[in-house]
Amino acid sequence: MPIIDAQVHVYERNHPGRPWVDALAGPPEVTGDQMVAAMDEVGVDGALLVSVHSMYRYDASYAVQEHAKHPTRFALIKPVDPRDPGVAETIADWKAQKGTVGIRVMMRPGVSTDPADPGLGRVLAAAAKHGLALNLLAYGRLPQVLEMARLYPDTQIVIDHLGLPQPFHPPAPEQPWAALPELLALAARPNVAVKITGACTLAKTPYPYPDIWPNLARIFEAFGLERCCWGTDWTRAVALLSYREGVDAFRLNERLSESDKAMLMGGSVQRVYGWAPG
Repeated sequence: MPIIDAQVHVYERNHPGRPWVDALAGPPEVTGDQMVAAMDEVGVDGALLVSVHSMYRYDASYAVQEHAKHPTRFALIKPVDPRDPGVAETIADWKAQKGTVGIRVMMRPGVSTDPADPGLGRVLAAAAKHGLALNLLAYGRLPQVLEMARLYPDTQIVIDHLGLPQPFHPPAPEQPWAALPELLALAARPNVAVKITGACTLAKTPYPYPDIWPNLARIFEAFGLERCCWGTDWTRAVALLSYREGVDAFRLNERLSESDKAMLMGGSVQRVYGWAPG
C-alpha cells in the first residue's frame, strides 16, 4: 500500500505576478520540487496538494502548475467560497481540471453558521454531483457539520485536522482535545471522514508524542481506520516538528499493526478520494 500524505501545501515566494494575500508559517517558499524531495527522503509516495487559502485565497493556479510537473505524486484540492453565487459553476470547472479530487471550505467568520444555508447547500450539492470530496476546516463548527452531513448524505465530507484548533508555533493549546466529543459524534454519519493531519502539533510530549495516542485511539475506534486519513499538514507544522517526525510517529508506531498503518497512511485516502499516486 502506498504512503499518502492527506494534506500538504506548496507556494512560491511572494511576487507581483502572484502576490500573497497573507502569510503562512513556514519557509520563504516550498515549491512542488522541494515538497517531492522531502517526500522522497522519508518514503512518502504521494500527497493531496491543498492550495493555500491564506496566501492565494481561491486562486489555485500555483498548485495546478506544480501538479502538472508531478502529476503522479500529487492530487489537487481547491478552496471555494460558499458566499459566491457562482460557486457551483466554479466547482464544475474545477472537476474538469486534471488531477482534482476535492474542494475545501474554510468555515470561518463570514461563512454562515446555518446548516441549511443556501450557499453551503450549493457547495454540498455540487460536490456530490461531481464526485469531489468536500474538505471542511470546521473547528468550532462541528455540530453544524453534523447537521450538514445529515442534510446531504450523498456528499463525502472530510473534516480537516481532526476538527480541532492546531497551533502554528509551540506550545500546544492548554486543552487541545476539548472538542473531541463533537468530532466523535460525526462518526455516526457514514459520509463523514476525518483527516488525522497535524495531530503531532497537539502533543505536549516530544517525539514520538505518546500523549496524543489515547485520543487518537478513540477516533480510530469511532470512525474506523477506513475513514481516517493520516497526514502532516506540511508546511504549517514546520515550527513544531520535522517532516520525518510527522511521518515516523505513525509509520514506526508499535500501537498500530502493519495492516492498520497501510489503511491509515494510504488506503483510506484511496477509499475516500478515489486516488492513488501513479
